[in-house]
Amino acid sequence: MSVGNSPPSSTAARLLDRWMAVRQEERVPALLAFAFIFILMAAYYVLRPVRDALASDWSDAEVSLLWTVNFTLCIAVVATYGYVVSRVRLRYVVPGLYVCFAASFFGFHLLASGVAQAPLADKAFYVWVSVFSLFHVSVFWSFMADVFDREQARRLFPLIAAGASAGALAGPLVPMLLGESLPASTLMLAAALMLCLPLPLAIALGRRRRAPSQDGLELDAEARLGGHPLRGFSLLITHPRLLGIALFLLLFTMVNAFFYFEQKNLLADYELATRTRLLGTVDWLTNLLTFLLAFFATSRLLGRLGMGATLALLPALAAGGLLCLALAPAALLLLALQVCRRAGEYAITRPAREMLFTQVDRETRFKAKPVIDTVVYRGGDTLTGWAFSGLSHGLGLGLGALAAVGVFISVLWAVVGYRLGRAFDEGVP
Repeated sequence: MSVGNSPPSSTAARLLDRWMAVRQEERVPALLAFAFIFILMAAYYVLRPVRDALASDWSDAEVSLLWTVNFTLCIAVVATYGYVVSRVRLRYVVPGLYVCFAASFFGFHLLASGVAQAPLADKAFYVWVSVFSLFHVSVFWSFMADVFDREQARRLFPLIAAGASAGALAGPLVPMLLGESLPASTLMLAAALMLCLPLPLAIALGRRRRAPSQDGLELDAEARLGGHPLRGFSLLITHPRLLGIALFLLLFTMVNAFFYFEQKNLLADYELATRTRLLGTVDWLTNLLTFLLAFFATSRLLGRLGMGATLALLPALAAGGLLCLALAPAALLLLALQVCRRAGEYAITRPAREMLFTQVDRETRFKAKPVIDTVVYRGGDTLTGWAFSGLSHGLGLGLGALAAVGVFISVLWAVVGYRLGRAFDEGVP
């Protein structure tokens, strides 16, 4: 991946050298990856406010049911994807996936343009965007773990995560500024077109996969993974490291779901268009903080604290915030915690968690990782959604009591994260 030996001269190069420790031969692939995830996240954040605005028209039970449908669909999607990566050459897998997602949102655009007041179409869109929100990011990071090795990941993944944050900053501007003047169908069309843009970037990065000698594996883009399409499920069950990552993610989703339901209920009194604009604004502010953290802080935190403390940092902060919320429930405090929690997840916890997959083989990256990132994630959503409905509507617990439950979950989440990170630092497979 060498591009020459001349010293860095541009401002951008100096920033990369100073803040990210990006080596000269790594700049091109790192910036390609930055642009790739920038476009993906911008497209998602055009769709996200449209999806979340719909949820406030539905009851907690309806949303929980949709999460259950989403969980079931995730299993089917992961199984289908496992079949594809077993049979199709890897050079076609990543570009082909984003073409399929682009086509699906173009279909929703046509459906929304021709059908008025279609609740089932709205719910189908809600479920599909929820599948897309996890699956496209999971496959992207699997791809990155295939392109960069463990040592490179420590330095480059924070930069790539900053690209995700930058895209998440740009995307919400569309619904934030135009959400009340553009119909939802137009936003769907915009996202579909945007998802076609990363295709040449995926092809270029596919040619820059790391050398086989770095992990003993043949990383031939012309190869097929082979094996059973459902191998990812069996790998998860039998691999202790993967079980630990799955538990870490499960505990995260439990905390996340509690926040989500409270946000949904707080916005129930607003009009749909206002919710779309407001959620776009909140996303933009959150992602501004995320970008600053990812670009200026994450690499330094990893270097100084190590992976153990880094993975435990967000859960510990969440536990402290939820404890404050349990003692003094307040809407503004809840929203402030949402901003801080999501920024910490996107800028620090997510890139650190993705580094764990640089220590596994290619089949695990492309088959087991999507199982964890989608099936386990949405399974946690489903369980927590019904649990939240039971605690709030069945037992009548208020925000303070629910926050206290979240404190306990967050402490357990911190312990699991610390142990996973320590194992990574020590090179335990």
